[in-house]
Amino acid sequence: MMFKVLGWIAGLAAAAALAPMAQAEVKYREVPLQYIAALGDEGATSGTNAETWGHWPVDPGPRGVWLSVFPALAVTGVAPAGWSYDPQDWWLEEHGLIMEAPQFPLAPGQYLVTGGRQVTSVLTIGEPDANGAQSWALADGATLLDVTHLGCRAARYRPIEAGADCSPSNTPTAGFPLTPGDRMPPVQSCAKKDYAVLFLIGVAEGS
Repeated sequence: MMFKVLGWIAGLAAAAALAPMAQAEVKYREVPLQYIAALGDEGATSGTNAETWGHWPVDPGPRGVWLSVFPALAVTGVAPAGWSYDPQDWWLEEHGLIMEAPQFPLAPGQYLVTGGRQVTSVLTIGEPDANGAQSWALADGATLLDVTHLGCRAARYRPIEAGADCSPSNTPTAGFPLTPGDRMPPVQSCAKKDYAVLFLIGVAEGS
């Protein structure tokens, strides 16, 4: 994603730990900037599909591979950063970099999240139910859009059907880098899911 760690992150994390009064009894520890890949309606404040959300403990952008050098990745199957490329399930970011997949699912707990604009909120991820579904909820009426970083885009691509040639080499490159808020491009023979990207700046003690 080639995210830039902005200078306000450290101060924002410290202030946010005091901000959610409803969570006054919960203490948060600041963490190096991490990233959440989230699926949901941008106007939602809660949902029941957190098992589909992923987590990048480190910025996947600098660890990515440019579309222009995809042929080398296709041959080796391993990026220079050491992650494995899956031709049946691959990720792309807003500059045209193929990324490693996030870790699934996002662990249950409470997290401080922000979109780097005006809103910081507590994200609560529930324990899996009998079917593996996990709830999520944002505090204080925050919506998913409020805590989405609009400049960061991420999409997951998988073959639209068995045997389909869903390859990064089919990706149209004219629109990169994307304008904040743009959707990731469709790719021939691929089913695409667009994910919102949240900055994770703090974790509740015990999570």
